[in-house]
Amino acid sequence: MTTARLPLFPLNSVLFPGLVLPLNIFEERYRAMMRELLKTPEDEPRRFAVVTIRDGHEVAPSAPGIPDPTAVPERGPAAGFGTDPLRSFHKVGCVADAATIRERTDGTFEVLATGTTRTRLLSVDASGPFLTAELEPVPEAPGEEAGALAEGVLRAFRQYQKRLAGARERSLATGAELPDEPGVVSYLVAAAMMLDTPTRQRLLQAPDTASRLRDELKLLRAETAIIRNLPSLPAADLTRGPTHLN
Repeated sequence: MTTARLPLFPLNSVLFPGLVLPLNIFEERYRAMMRELLKTPEDEPRRFAVVTIRDGHEVAPSAPGIPDPTAVPERGPAAGFGTDPLRSFHKVGCVADAATIRERTDGTFEVLATGTTRTRLLSVDASGPFLTAELEPVPEAPGEEAGALAEGVLRAFRQYQKRLAGARERSLATGAELPDEPGVVSYLVAAAMMLDTPTRQRLLQAPDTASRLRDELKLLRAETAIIRNLPSLPAADLTRGPTHLN
């Protein structure tokens, strides 16, 4: 299987194919990555790989630590990820295509990227100004009964949306049409549900579309039942900003 080497962007969240990823770039290692990507001609994809952090920090400490004020901040491309960065990341991630990279006057960047294809992390190189990784594509088979499962997931997702809107005392926008292609459905639902990061990662690395859809159907039914019996939901989205810290 063909491998590729791409810049590596670890995050505390999961990126799915087809989903948009806004980024606010301020750490020097990722500024260097964006400067390198800007060297790619505009008519060619500016690709990097996004992997989910298993053990580590999305943003490296940049000031003396607490409770030890004498602690030296970590520097370098692997800061926050230990001596063996490969062990700090989940192995299945997603290639991202940066459609927009805009440098601000202070040297930080505003980036808008889109997930394209799944990829498997083989090795990590920390010898340069930013992490790079050797990756191989992770093909996705439809699996058995993917079409029928997608229909069931869409019905369950609409019910989940209604329950969620009611629990939050919000109106539900019904004008938006949902896709019907099984793979797109599986990724959209995985990204739209209120799930923890390990569950999202499990869905990303499902062996095929049908397996992901079966898992989502169980999750949707369970979550809808929970919401139905709760008078309200915590404002979880209030703790989430519109962009990642990096």
